[in-house]
Amino acid sequence: MKRLNMVIILAVAVAVVFAGCSRQEQKESAKLQVVATLFPLYDFARTIAGDRAEVTMLLPPGMEPHSFEPKPNDIVRISRAGMFIYTNRYMEPWAESLLKGMDRQRLRVVDAGQGVQYLQNVAGDEHDHDVPGNHGAEGHAGVVDPHIWLDFSNAALMVDNILAGFIAVDPANAAYYRMNAAGLKGRLAALDQRYREGLADCATRVFLHGGHYTFGYLARRYGLEYHSLSGISSESEPSAARMAEMVRQIRSSGVHYLFAEELLSPRLTDTLAAEAGVAVLKLHGAHNLGKDDVQRGVGFIDLMEQNLVNLRKGLACRSK
Repeated sequence: MKRLNMVIILAVAVAVVFAGCSRQEQKESAKLQVVATLFPLYDFARTIAGDRAEVTMLLPPGMEPHSFEPKPNDIVRISRAGMFIYTNRYMEPWAESLLKGMDRQRLRVVDAGQGVQYLQNVAGDEHDHDVPGNHGAEGHAGVVDPHIWLDFSNAALMVDNILAGFIAVDPANAAYYRMNAAGLKGRLAALDQRYREGLADCATRVFLHGGHYTFGYLARRYGLEYHSLSGISSESEPSAARMAEMVRQIRSSGVHYLFAEELLSPRLTDTLAAEAGVAVLKLHGAHNLGKDDVQRGVGFIDLMEQNLVNLRKGLACRSK
């Protein structure tokens, strides 16, 4: 019912926008206007765009994205843009319904996850993490993991998809966009190599996370055994039995650190860590940024560099 009501609200809002906008409201900026849903898309797009386009992020600073639903003013922003970038239909399940009401001749839509090989049948620790087939919507057993940017080869593919969108909308600046995208992909490749080297020789490869299933792609790429407390949805509450099982996993694995995720409440992670007698280290899922990081101009690669520092500490990796 909640989702049905949301779709109705979106449809009404779009109708109002297109029926009532004045010519002044339709007036566009001299620069290409781009709206990206989540932080990785925003950061990649603004890097590619340079000074040739104005890129904004739909998600407000500090908001957890899994529960985000666009409001009428968000739809107005998208309708006035020249390009809209979203991650995939699993991360933004509202996108397809919203876009049905948009003028697709005027608005270039970029599905940044096009061509990615998704982790499927993931719903927390009790399910196989890499089985072919799509068996359900987000929040249920057998779901698709939407956090594709945490495999840096996927991030590079996302850059390619975003680049193609810029070139289609603004072919006159194609060479400029290609140059910026190539530089970004080079930095992602270097980041990937630092992860490969930095996580190659660790005392443990067991990666225990006291939050929702976020880091599956990262773990798969670097050969880590990943276990999360709960499933894909950050709103899911683990059972008492799952909490007890996680404590047993921590104790039996011999790890000294449990990982928590930035921007989410550490309550459950702190409870688990105290019960199991281990410390807590933070990792950033990079869905979004807090206000302080936004003001400091923190980038995706900055976040991933700090993640590598904490992963090496938590997994007791040898110094390089």
